[in-house]
Amino acid sequence: MQLRAFKGLTEEWIDMEIAANLVKELRERTQAGFMDCRKALVEASGDPEKAYEILKKSGVLKASKKADRETSEGIVGSYIHAGNKIGVLVEVNCETDFVARTDNFRDLVRNVSMHIAAAAPSYVDRTMVPADEVSRLRAEFLSEVLDKPEKVRGTIVDGKLEKYFQEHCLLDQPYVKDPGILVKDLIAGEIAKMGENISIRRFSRFQIGEGKG
Repeated sequence: MQLRAFKGLTEEWIDMEIAANLVKELRERTQAGFMDCRKALVEASGDPEKAYEILKKSGVLKASKKADRETSEGIVGSYIHAGNKIGVLVEVNCETDFVARTDNFRDLVRNVSMHIAAAAPSYVDRTMVPADEVSRLRAEFLSEVLDKPEKVRGTIVDGKLEKYFQEHCLLDQPYVKDPGILVKDLIAGEIAKMGENISIRRFSRFQIGEGKG
């Protein structure tokens, strides 16, 4: 029990040190996203070189280099779940019509559609969560931790907000077919394989009985 507690404290300490000292440096070196860098550093126990290799192998580096490239082509995919009670429409974009017509791209769109049907996200990514909603959530989470020491309240609130993003934002959700990766990791891997930037623009999910007053 003591060893387990010590391990938990050690992991928490590593996590805090990574957030404070190393993520910014790795981001500047790789241009990868904040959470991608932080996740890689946690996996590498804080070693920047190991974290760089993890990002490189995962395809995140290739994806980040293509992130600014325009995605004006793509397809609208659909998925109807067994029983016809849930349906999804999703627009996934790429750079060229050639890639949009490939089987790999269409398989990706179908997999994303199936994930949306199963996981029911509310937004594509965290940037689409309205600012007033984020403020409301922060206030709500803060009210839940007023019994905690003041110096740790901010960290706890940030953790609760991060959990909210992971539950409600498509790109931050664990991928239903492989919960060891996030949907954005799936997209990054496909960007690396196809050689083009790929983005999910929008989606709609319909379920029988939803929206009834």
